[in-house]
Amino acid sequence: MQSVHQNFQFSTPFLKGYKQLRIPIIDADGMPAWPKLFPLEKIEDLREIVGPRHFSSQMMLEYINEEKARLDPGALHFYEYDFDYKSAKLGDNLITGYACYWDPSGGGFNSDGSVCIMIYRDDKNRKVFIHDIKYLTVSENNLHPLATQCESVLDFMQSHNQHKIAIEVNGIGNALPEILREIADKRNQNVIVQKIVNHQRKETRILDSVEPILTTGRMFAHERIKSTLLLSEMLGWSPVGVNQNDDGLDALAGSLRIQPVPIRSMSAQLQQIKAKTDFKI
Repeated sequence: MQSVHQNFQFSTPFLKGYKQLRIPIIDADGMPAWPKLFPLEKIEDLREIVGPRHFSSQMMLEYINEEKARLDPGALHFYEYDFDYKSAKLGDNLITGYACYWDPSGGGFNSDGSVCIMIYRDDKNRKVFIHDIKYLTVSENNLHPLATQCESVLDFMQSHNQHKIAIEVNGIGNALPEILREIADKRNQNVIVQKIVNHQRKETRILDSVEPILTTGRMFAHERIKSTLLLSEMLGWSPVGVNQNDDGLDALAGSLRIQPVPIRSMSAQLQQIKAKTDFKI
């Protein structure tokens, strides 16, 4: 192995003369630095999990400024099929869980977007499927904008036979869980609400959650997503953008960060029981 030490003239006097040690996980010849601990198969697995930018920065020690990161909608794979509840399959993909997430706002036409999104996950193959997204708006003359949005969200959940939703309760969202439960009770609709509080910067949430899956080709979207604002949000997004449209992306990031609701096929839930008949009276 060639020398990985590098003379480094630190500006701080007491570090003068020290050497910098850099050992990327793969050397210049394409060989793993620690083949027993990290064979090439495991390294490629890591690359797929974290994405090319993180892999380059953290494992190859070649820093790529996050300001250069982009979300290319051309990396999405589109599909037309619907979810089969009996087999728990989306096309040929066995689904392991789903997540429904609502990033709310007032819903006015001149305010931040209020977005509800539903994704499926195939965690065995690390695939994510953006199955549907709804941008919620209400009339400026609406006397009960939050209740109106809750009605729309409940319709959205019912159309996909989902019963659990995560709601970001920062700011205006703090009142929504109770309003949603009250309206659901009146509709005799069973709903479980998970409250989410976000403290991290929005651009960081989007970058860390969406980029690794998108850039490694593991993000899929239903054809209906093409008619929404999500693709244009991806195209115009930057981690250092100011006043950019990214409400759908923020909801997508939120759905990726929460624990998905497990899904199992109906056949997997049915177990054959054989009665024990070898006994004496």
